[in-house]
Amino acid sequence: MTAHYLTVPEAAAYLNTSVRFVRRLIAERRVAFHHMGRHVRLRVIDLEAFVQAGRVEPVDASAVRRQLRKVS
Repeated sequence: MTAHYLTVPEAAAYLNTSVRFVRRLIAERRVAFHHMGRHVRLRVIDLEAFVQAGRVEPVDASAVRRQLRKVS
């Protein structure tokens, strides 16, 4: 199984964001990346992990009420 690496512009297109945003993620080390010489490459698996880490599950009203009852 081979890992698929993307360039910064390809990663930006994959995430549907700007190149600047991807470069900021790299600079802040918020996403895993690889240096290949002077080039930076990102694995698709690492980008998917970044997206999943930011996932927020939906809540329903009954769950919110249960949490509020526990606080009071």
